[in-house]
Amino acid sequence: MKKVLSLLAIVAIVMASNCSRIPENNDPVIGIWYTVDVKSNSETSKETIKQEWIFNDAYLGRYNRYNGSKITFKTDFGWAQDDGIYTISYPGTNMTSQRAVLEDTTDGMRLTDEEGTILAIKE
Repeated sequence: MKKVLSLLAIVAIVMASNCSRIPENNDPVIGIWYTVDVKSNSETSKETIKQEWIFNDAYLGRYNRYNGSKITFKTDFGWAQDDGIYTISYPGTNMTSQRAVLEDTTDGMRLTDEEGTILAIKE
């Protein structure tokens, strides 16, 4: 009897796992995006700030901020796309949500805000 119940449990698990497939997400925003800002602290000293967004196909991602080569801030984010406008939200932080539009130019793909300012370019 235990063998029959074990077999039925295995069959039920296999059938349940086959029914819960996640649809494939081929959104062009998926990948690594970045922006680099170089600030002069003095005539001889420069500070390089790099921001990096890693978008995945589960509408989530990872945001990293670097000062030089050192990570100074990192958090997860969620993203959604509605009618060509991407909304990036950073739950659990004081960062405000960002709205961006994806542009495919001859120089490559870039995310711009609603005023046309470049937020990030695709790596």
